[in-house]
Amino acid sequence: MQALENNVEKPIREKMEQYILSLQERIVKEIESIDNKKFYIDRWERAQGGYGISCILQDGNVFEKAGVNISVVSGDLPKPAIQQMKSHHKELDPSKGPLPFFALGISIVIHPHNPHAPTIHMNYRYFEIENKDGSPLSWWFGGGSDLTPSYLYEDDAIHFHKTLKDACDKHDPNYYPDFKKWCDEYFYLKHRSEARGVGGIFFDDLDNKPPEKILAFVKQCGDSFLPSYVPLVKRRMNATFTAEEKRWQQLRRGRYVEFNLVWDRGTKFGLQTPGARIESIFMSLPLTARWEYMHIPEKNSREDKLMQVLKHPKNWV
Repeated sequence: MQALENNVEKPIREKMEQYILSLQERIVKEIESIDNKKFYIDRWERAQGGYGISCILQDGNVFEKAGVNISVVSGDLPKPAIQQMKSHHKELDPSKGPLPFFALGISIVIHPHNPHAPTIHMNYRYFEIENKDGSPLSWWFGGGSDLTPSYLYEDDAIHFHKTLKDACDKHDPNYYPDFKKWCDEYFYLKHRSEARGVGGIFFDDLDNKPPEKILAFVKQCGDSFLPSYVPLVKRRMNATFTAEEKRWQQLRRGRYVEFNLVWDRGTKFGLQTPGARIESIFMSLPLTARWEYMHIPEKNSREDKLMQVLKHPKNWV
């Protein structure tokens, strides 16, 4: 009987939960080794169902702020959140009232002190809407990773995109070009007519293959996070910089804040979810940022060179 029980296939959400716990531990350990400062680990429980582990490093030696968070939550999805999802999932009926849901994921944002070292964001998640008996009515994966430099180093952008492309190509040759385009279109500040950064990959509502295959793809992408980013940080974290370069970084951080608060779908969903943990939702925001009225970089400066790429996204690989 024991052997038979051990052979029972675990649900996808259990496999995803085990993976993000492991990935969080690996990433926290690596970032701590670079910064030489420990994360503050905040384990929390959600009254409506579920838990999370928020790992935050602030005012470190290398990183101004780094968040490596996981959440595993369940409960009833309110009508506004159902309505937001309905365009992608026709089977969801907001008129039936709150629907049981299960959601889990890992979310990472890292802001270095040095303006020559780029900010990075990564998020991978799994979502289920449940039938009354607990079986999935609808399920999907989403996520991605993107790079936001204050100063453009083309070698860094190429390395980052190549690492993501290699991960995608192991599972589907269409993934990288499709998800790169999606990323460029999603992480875009419409009110500024500029991209947030140099892109990466992004996808949502991914359910067009067996869940095991998509989980394998998500794990491949998650495992590519450290190889895509750590070499860039080590290359740039000790570079000398001026007060003017730091000021420019703060202006770019202001754009980061604008996107997260105005356009980001994940932020909106989090704020609509009952019992949302606001500190964890807003961990993506930098410690410091700046807004200046009508700031325009000097033509042909390094700052202007970045802006040209943000206005006209490039193919890096």
